Amino acid sequence: MANQKKTDNRYKKSQQLFQRAVGLMPGGVSSPVRSFAGVGLGPVFIKSGQGAYLTDVDGNSYIDFVMSYGPLIAGHAHPAVRAAMAKQMSRGTSFGCSSPGEVDLAQMISDAMGTSSKVRFVNSGTEAVMSAIRLARAATGRRLIIKIAGGYHGHVDALLVQAGSGATTHGSPSSPGIPPGVVENTLLISFNDVAAAQQQFALHCQEIAALIIEPVLGNIGVVNPAPGYLAELRRLCDEYQALLIFDEVMTGFRVAWGGAQSRYGVRPDLTCLGKIIGGGLPVGAYTGRGELMDQISPAGPVYQAGTLSGNPLSMAAGAATLRLLQLPDAYSQLEFLAARLQDGLAGAAAKTGVPLAVQRCGSMLTPFFLPGKSPATEAHSEQHINNYAQALSCSTRAYALFFKQMLDAGVMLPPSQYEAWFVSLVHSQADIDATIEKAEAALAAVRAG
Repeated sequence: MANQKKTDNRYKKSQQLFQRAVGLMPGGVSSPVRSFAGVGLGPVFIKSGQGAYLTDVDGNSYIDFVMSYGPLIAGHAHPAVRAAMAKQMSRGTSFGCSSPGEVDLAQMISDAMGTSSKVRFVNSGTEAVMSAIRLARAATGRRLIIKIAGGYHGHVDALLVQAGSGATTHGSPSSPGIPPGVVENTLLISFNDVAAAQQQFALHCQEIAALIIEPVLGNIGVVNPAPGYLAELRRLCDEYQALLIFDEVMTGFRVAWGGAQSRYGVRPDLTCLGKIIGGGLPVGAYTGRGELMDQISPAGPVYQAGTLSGNPLSMAAGAATLRLLQLPDAYSQLEFLAARLQDGLAGAAAKTGVPLAVQRCGSMLTPFFLPGKSPATEAHSEQHINNYAQALSCSTRAYALFFKQMLDAGVMLPPSQYEAWFVSLVHSQADIDATIEKAEAALAAVRAG
């Protein structure tokens, strides 16, 4: 009871705010992923962020590995990003007209994606996916979409089937309010299962418009593609004249300058982007080769519009962030820090006897709490989690215990086993080492509990 009282006092103002919020917003939050319900707690309310750190309304400080769920690869309130935003704010925040920032950021994205791509800006990753699917159906004249179990592509009706992220965390892999006829056009396959993809293409060879996939799953935790898997999907789409869509809202500019498609050497027909390209402000985009994108209005007949699309502030923050990623050694620094964290977590698990698989791609990673297995003797010697079903077998109870220990120790993690952690350019080696030390103590508590 004394310990509980101490904990309550530590988060007193957050608890008070949450009590108010519940009466004003569904569940007291603006997005389910901000709820701490998946770890049995109420949410912490953040007052400010600076660099790699957050400060909550009670004055508690945290090393942050949520990083706004990925956009803040340059950290909180980076001086260069702030300066770009301030300069744009002095000129205005929204015009309802085209602005130079759209052209500048589109050029950066097009150069990074290659293949003479064109870009259409929208306001969120959900909008990007919705628009890309509409374009794929229009371009092919077909209706069916293949998606991956556990893949999350925003809250698009047709794709909210066995979705990851908050939908899995809160026990609702699909959602009420979606007519059965909408999901009749969605085919579901397992990640890393080549045979399942081959079977669906063979069965529906004249009806599949596109296959959409997170090339690295991030919304059930980080799961990497098996060697040759993405290349086989590319081959199948070519053979059956369907489009391949990569949802790189999370991985775009995160795992490499050109995204996961650059890292794995497989080019999709369409790419959906978000997060990092807005530098922490609301943004989305879809991009592809010119002849395909020119089917979008006003160049073509496929309609899509948005009042705040290409918002000048988002364009300025995104371009400033991408310029930071073009600095020498930016990605090697991210790889070094994330690998150090991965190794440290795996080593701490081995010391404490907690069965843990730490999976990583670039600067995003997830520790999966494995049920009924012994910890690997060699850190991350193999991928333990390869698909959605395997991710669902992991212990959410163990993760909840670990999360609470880490929160009290001053480390902010995603409040769900099914989310990625993100390392930024402003995390220091000391931050990583401190996190590993705290993780070892937290894992020991998990083992004891």
